[in-house]
Amino acid sequence: MIKNSYIYTGNVIHKRFKPKIHSFNYNVFSLLIDLSEIDLLHKTLKIFSYNKLNIISFFDKDHGARDGSSLKEWVLDNLRKNNIDTNDVHIKLLCYPRIFGYVFNPLSVFYVYDKNFDLISILYEVKNTFGEQHVYVFKTEKDQNLIQHMCKKKFHVSPFIEMNCIYFFRLLKPGNKISVIIDLNDPVGKVLYASQDGIKSELTNRNLLKSYLKHPLMTFKIIIAIHYEAFKLWTKGIKFIKKKLNIKNNITIEN
Repeated sequence: MIKNSYIYTGNVIHKRFKPKIHSFNYNVFSLLIDLSEIDLLHKTLKIFSYNKLNIISFFDKDHGARDGSSLKEWVLDNLRKNNIDTNDVHIKLLCYPRIFGYVFNPLSVFYVYDKNFDLISILYEVKNTFGEQHVYVFKTEKDQNLIQHMCKKKFHVSPFIEMNCIYFFRLLKPGNKISVIIDLNDPVGKVLYASQDGIKSELTNRNLLKSYLKHPLMTFKIIIAIHYEAFKLWTKGIKFIKKKLNIKNNITIEN
């Protein structure tokens, strides 16, 4: 029986504040996957497969080291580098699944719990459309329902936002709801607000099929929407910022 993995159905909002106001939103569903249950999901869910094509699937190579190696070992290695106790930890990953073999995750979040199921670390995995990735690793304080982190932007994501910015991450512990909010500020003020929220449902064959039927081309829609909105920003005359570095897969340990 699947006990610790869930579906979250909600929406994504992006709002840009300068140099011109621009916003959009779309409906999505995400999976919160307990990595210890991934083989169980593969065996239990008819339209879901692990490291194998299906209507809905999850591949190790889409995350972490992105070479198909163990995600759990990759997370544990990064926790050790941040001096976080890795004894009996539990790891959950919030992400979009592949649909008919395709996915693009602008942001995936690893939630790491200790043996008492207290949240001890968050890994924010940020991707851009150039196939690159940067992971921000943070410790968390116990007994916090609202988790907040701040760090310098270290990775080129949008060609319309400068690198000289600060991220403010705010998220709730996954429960009946999820909420992930990112504010991006430059030295003058707020540039961007982005959020994802969702309502929890059990990860069953019926609920997964229902989520798919409501969002049959979701992962394709996400990448199309990114390029469409970028085109609209370009037509508004917003400055295009060329990517200066090629960064395939970087990780930073934040305090």
